[in-house]
Amino acid sequence: MIRTIIVKNAKYDAEKLRNASNSISNELIQRTKVIMEDIEKYGDSAIMDYEEKFDGIRLNSLKVTDEEIREAYNKVTKKQIQSIKMIRNSLLKTEIALFKQLQKISLSSYGVKIQRMIQPISSVGCYIPGGKAHYPSTVVMCAVPAKVAGVKRIVAISPPLKDGKIDPLTLVSAEICGVDEFYKIGGAQGIAALTFGTQSINKVSRIVGPGGVFVSIAKTLASARVSIDMVAGPTELVVYADAKTDARLIALDMISQAEHSYDTFCGLVTTSKELAGQVNAEIQSLLNNNSISRIDIVRRSLVENGFFAICKNESSAIEFINEVAPEHLEIMAKNARTISRQITSAGLILIGSFTPSSASDYCLGSNHILPTMGFGKSRASLSVLDFIKIVNKVESTRSGLKKVESKIREIALAEGLMNHYEAVKERIK
Repeated sequence: MIRTIIVKNAKYDAEKLRNASNSISNELIQRTKVIMEDIEKYGDSAIMDYEEKFDGIRLNSLKVTDEEIREAYNKVTKKQIQSIKMIRNSLLKTEIALFKQLQKISLSSYGVKIQRMIQPISSVGCYIPGGKAHYPSTVVMCAVPAKVAGVKRIVAISPPLKDGKIDPLTLVSAEICGVDEFYKIGGAQGIAALTFGTQSINKVSRIVGPGGVFVSIAKTLASARVSIDMVAGPTELVVYADAKTDARLIALDMISQAEHSYDTFCGLVTTSKELAGQVNAEIQSLLNNNSISRIDIVRRSLVENGFFAICKNESSAIEFINEVAPEHLEIMAKNARTISRQITSAGLILIGSFTPSSASDYCLGSNHILPTMGFGKSRASLSVLDFIKIVNKVESTRSGLKKVESKIREIALAEGLMNHYEAVKERIK
């Protein structure tokens, strides 16, 4: 039974829902710390031990070979390759358009010249989830913006299959998108390897990509040593719909997102109690006749993490959504565009009945690596911006320094740092 929330206080009820979904035990944090400390201390041997423990396989080596990539091409179809290239090209257009806006900025005034230069990060590690599903599309989402930015070394890691190999289409996608190194390693041990480096894996400058709870915890812990993109944990979908929306479409969208994993966060926000009942009936019908794939995952995910939020009016619903700050927000209502302009906290806003999250995950040109756990309040999707740094170059003349000398003296005096001023005064005597 999917829970129903009667929203009385939008911010309070949303925060209560979000806190319940974001709860991470100290035990999980401690277990992750131990794994990462072992990798930092013992390197490759600890990785091998943890891969055997968690994935049930003893690897001979961690790095994917050129031969394995060639073998992977023999195991995928032409249509699959064409689909990956289509996803890549759609995203490529979006990222190039954004990158072109980041032109060189140069300002000169009063004898001071400032240049803001775009430089790529030197290396990046891309986490590609595995486990109960394969994610070749995630390779595209990580590697394409990194390539556009000009990153020289792109590393990918992913949990191996039971035969010790990586999913063939995932490898082919990596080769198509220009990944330089691919390693058979997942979980917290993979994040640790990218963070600290091991005998066979050089550390990276930044870690990007989505993952489960352990990966999210590991990335958060790693952020003390290496930069990360965001907390992109178990996927989330919130649908805002009015009374006239097709209940079956909402049900199918919630199911499509719930099939990712047991801890998916899916819900409907509406002002119509009748619509919520209709959607619930559609979901139960689909689950009861066993007509959907991955049904055990879907059922458990919706029962444990699904919700219907009934709000008293549209304003309350918008306030509730902004407080929840979902990863994906679908707006299926008569005035969808107007509502979208009032959304300030969502990783991705999908407008209208023909823009389902399942399509945006693949082929619409947007990136499906998005902030979860409420971080939609402060950032949006992965993009070329995550793979660059803006370097400031400043050059001042003597006259330019003299023009600001008195202001520097006042601030240095106020802060009790008069040696700052002395270093300036000596230059303009």
